[in-house]
Amino acid sequence: MAAPVIGIIGGSGLYQIDGMSKVEWRHVESSFGAPSDELCFGEIAGTRIVFLPRHGRGHKIPPSEINFRANIDALKRADVTDIVSISAVGSFKEELAPGRFVLVNQFIDRTHARAKSFFGAGLVAHVGMGHPVCARLGDALEAAGVAGGIPMHRGGTYLCIEGPQFSMLAESNLYRGWGCDVIGMTNMPEAKLAREAEICYATVAMVTDFDVWHPDHDHVTIDMVVKVVNDNAARAKSLIKSVVPALAGQARPCPHGCDRALEHAIITAPDSRDPAMVKKLDAVAGRVLRR
Repeated sequence: MAAPVIGIIGGSGLYQIDGMSKVEWRHVESSFGAPSDELCFGEIAGTRIVFLPRHGRGHKIPPSEINFRANIDALKRADVTDIVSISAVGSFKEELAPGRFVLVNQFIDRTHARAKSFFGAGLVAHVGMGHPVCARLGDALEAAGVAGGIPMHRGGTYLCIEGPQFSMLAESNLYRGWGCDVIGMTNMPEAKLAREAEICYATVAMVTDFDVWHPDHDHVTIDMVVKVVNDNAARAKSLIKSVVPALAGQARPCPHGCDRALEHAIITAPDSRDPAMVKKLDAVAGRVLRR
């Protein structure tokens, strides 16, 4: 079994991690267009990591224009086996205050303008999404967070909206009524595509503020939010530095089957598959298509 390669998706400053060596930015071609940016290759404690700035360096790409398929396809081509997605979110719960990290275990997808699957006409597949994040990654992240003194909450539902606007008060109250915990704009369809690509995936949702439902929301200043964002980024870098060596020593294959998600997912009969689609999916689904 090949050594794990840890992918990090997040803000552009996260690759500047103490202890990260052999740093090199490289362009990785994708069958699905251009990724958000070049990929940053490096090592932490001898374990290979690949960092991708989700919005591009300098935060140039809005949520709805991120090429999620190219991003995940490029990470797959870079041999990434595990993805830790670092995301800023708003909170629906008093107890999930700004500065707290939430290890999300469920999503509600309210996006509507994004390509959500690698598969399509000519090659159809249906992957299971009942448990959309890898519990193995969650265990490692929780342990690293607790050891590092990071305020961490295990479990929660991430409501993903299209954006780029924030939610309206009526929407915010609706989502709270649904039992959602945090709200963001970027983890869907990212998590769905990671599952299709057979990459273990986990989200670390960093709370920056309360959503508009909160009575104090209108009193929050941009300076207050920026301070929380900067503090969160520092803790996220510390978390990454700690969790990467832990993940490097974990047993393979994934006990939850994330790395075998396509085992029985492809429905199209071999003699009916579109050759162009087969070629396009050589990285994402090559393990099962080459049989």
